[in-house]
Amino acid sequence: MMENDQLIENFFSDMKKQDQNIPIPEFPETKVRSFNWWIPSGIAATLLLGGFLLTQQEQVTEAPSEVIIISLQENENNEQEFTIEEKAYIDVWESSTSSLLTEF
Repeated sequence: MMENDQLIENFFSDMKKQDQNIPIPEFPETKVRSFNWWIPSGIAATLLLGGFLLTQQEQVTEAPSEVIIISLQENENNEQEFTIEEKAYIDVWESSTSSLLTEF
């Protein structure tokens, strides 16, 4: 058993000696680049400005002072004609589908 241990120890010591003779290539030095802080700060400024512009409320335009009402009516001769009225407000509103209930 001792001989086997001695053989194994001699084998590995010979390998270590052979490995010491192998030339080690020189590797070029790597330069550590500094981190550019202006890139993330530019992104943050863009997001901040975009958020500010998107959250601004749009000004509500005022409704026109007059309302134009266009309606289709049937006269005495069963002819249809358009009537155009200008009012300051709509006083009566009738659903466009209410005629379906009364005609059919």
